[in-house]
Amino acid sequence: MAEHKFILLCMGNPLLDISVVADETLLKKYDLKANDAILAEAKHEPLYEELIKSYQPHYVAGGAAQNVGRATQYLLQEKLTIYFGCVGNDGYAEKMRKAASKEGLTVNYLVTDSRPTGTCAVIITNNHRSLVANLSAAQEYKDSKHLDLDEVWKIVENIKFYYITGFFISSSQSSILKIAKHAAETNKPFTFNLSAPFICQVFKEHLNEIVPYCDIIFGNDSEAEAFAASKNWETKNIKEIALKMANLPKINTSRHRIVIITQGSEPTIVAKQEDGSIKEFSIIPINAEEIVDTNGAGDSFVGGFLSQYIQGKTIEESVNAGHWLANINLKFVGPTFPDEKIPYTSL
Repeated sequence: MAEHKFILLCMGNPLLDISVVADETLLKKYDLKANDAILAEAKHEPLYEELIKSYQPHYVAGGAAQNVGRATQYLLQEKLTIYFGCVGNDGYAEKMRKAASKEGLTVNYLVTDSRPTGTCAVIITNNHRSLVANLSAAQEYKDSKHLDLDEVWKIVENIKFYYITGFFISSSQSSILKIAKHAAETNKPFTFNLSAPFICQVFKEHLNEIVPYCDIIFGNDSEAEAFAASKNWETKNIKEIALKMANLPKINTSRHRIVIITQGSEPTIVAKQEDGSIKEFSIIPINAEEIVDTNGAGDSFVGGFLSQYIQGKTIEESVNAGHWLANINLKFVGPTFPDEKIPYTSL
């Protein structure tokens, strides 16, 4: 493995997405909400078998950080992105490995025999998606078994940009902090995604440990509101929340924090700690009948953004690329892209 070529490291929970189109009856049966993302509980155990037996599922190599890695690589010519996470020693892991390789993403999985590869139920209702993640093997990621390996840590040291999702907090907070501290000590950008409202609510203290290391924070409007509530900020104004997040205490003061909040069909908000500025970037319009699935659009935006950012492009250019790739993704099932790459041309 040619470690010196990798520029971006993505780390998170690798999951095999089981995606189906259903109606609200299924959501009600399992006490789920449209446009939500949760961790599976005991009451959700029968859900996965029901999706496979009673529907026509579409399988995708997923997990938010792996989606971002694939999306980033979609807009790159060279293989510059590598992904870390834990999988089981099973066929699902091999399916993900082959899918990632086909799309140009290099994976370096920690493999465990103790649990099967994680899965995520994706229920699509009227262009909305509800995610129920059964992390399983993903929760077995231990930095002592992976990051501490000389050949793995050498990859980390040679990386120039880091991206980790909030979802990974429930699996390995220590690994997040190990990467974050290394990024701060070596003055390399550490980027992070809030991932879901429940992360801000359930893992508030964990987030408080991570945020001071963040150079770029991604999120959507509902996640931003949940983060504000966790901080007892009495506002639901997304612009105000984004700027407050940007101005939170920061460990690596040689880099100013940037907060990027997407709002579905509304403009994306970018707040900068450096000058206290807040800018809006309009998305690329898309007709409702063109939208096949919203699942993966947020990850596609981040991947498009990072594909340009790691090449030294401006924040504006990177946001435009994010919007471009998210627009393409909305026309496909799940976090997937056309088999034949569509060349990206800056807007």
